[in-house]
Amino acid sequence: MRLVLTQDVADLGHKGDVVDVAEGYARNFLVPRSLAIKATPGALKDAEALRQAREVAEAQAREAAEQVAQALADTTVVVAARSADEGKLFGSIGARDVAEAIAKYTGVAVPADQIRLAGPIKEIGLHEIVVRPYADVEVRLTLDVIPA
Repeated sequence: MRLVLTQDVADLGHKGDVVDVAEGYARNFLVPRSLAIKATPGALKDAEALRQAREVAEAQAREAAEQVAQALADTTVVVAARSADEGKLFGSIGARDVAEAIAKYTGVAVPADQIRLAGPIKEIGLHEIVVRPYADVEVRLTLDVIPA
């Protein structure tokens, strides 16, 4: 059965996609939950408009992500944290702390969920972090943790 998705469906497609699925899956799951509608000529026209709007939005998001990546390229961000004499931190530095430091030193607001850390940072020194503002746009930063 041919359907137009009205919402994103995992492992099937995005809003506005035209998909072919089993009749039972369409009748028992997708249509009753308002995840899809039958692919009529009018629905296909609307689906094309949704798809084009999604492509424009994705292109704008990618462009914004590339601008963030250019602004952050080859940047060193400094974070002061309380530490013991051996260089171990009393707490740890997480993605939220890194996001605040990036905003403070560069003026670029980066959400904490776009920052990839290997784990919480618990030592003084230089650490490499990755900021991924878009699925395939990635920038590496140096985080310098100094004693407060």
